[in-house]
Amino acid sequence: MTEILEIENKVAQSGLITLNLEEYCNQNERILFDIKEWLYEGIILKEKVFREHVKNHNWKQYINKNIAFTCSSDSIIPTWAYMLLSSAIQPYASCYVFGDLHLLEIVLFKDAIAKIDFEKYKDTRVIIKGCSDVKVPVFAYIEICNKLLPYVKSLMYGEACSNVPIYKKSN
Repeated sequence: MTEILEIENKVAQSGLITLNLEEYCNQNERILFDIKEWLYEGIILKEKVFREHVKNHNWKQYINKNIAFTCSSDSIIPTWAYMLLSSAIQPYASCYVFGDLHLLEIVLFKDAIAKIDFEKYKDTRVIIKGCSDVKVPVFAYIEICNKLLPYVKSLMYGEACSNVPIYKKSN
């Protein structure tokens, strides 16, 4: 008679909680909105012309999208211009920032991480998953670490089978 061996899942038995930052990624489209084309000769902001562009632009096309406002020309753009863009896109966009797509990604992750209830990680052993299909900015790893440290018993990075210890609460 052949004995059937039961496979034990030691990771599941360890009480280790895997936190995957990829799950907190905002899936909405990201758009870099360059105002260069709205400038006179691509370098000078003329208020009246700029206001006309803002007024006549189809802002509805940005419903539930994430926008990074920028100007790729070497121009001096007054702050009010970006405030005007902000007021026009506010009813439509999911998120909008002044900067590039990398900054937009940071803001999206910061917002998502801020919504996590960290109390549920109190006195637990947590591993932050290292590999993902989504490019997670380094900022997100630092932010999640910062938020988890007051709660967790231990914090690791990587996979359960091969992780890097980050923090262990002293007794």
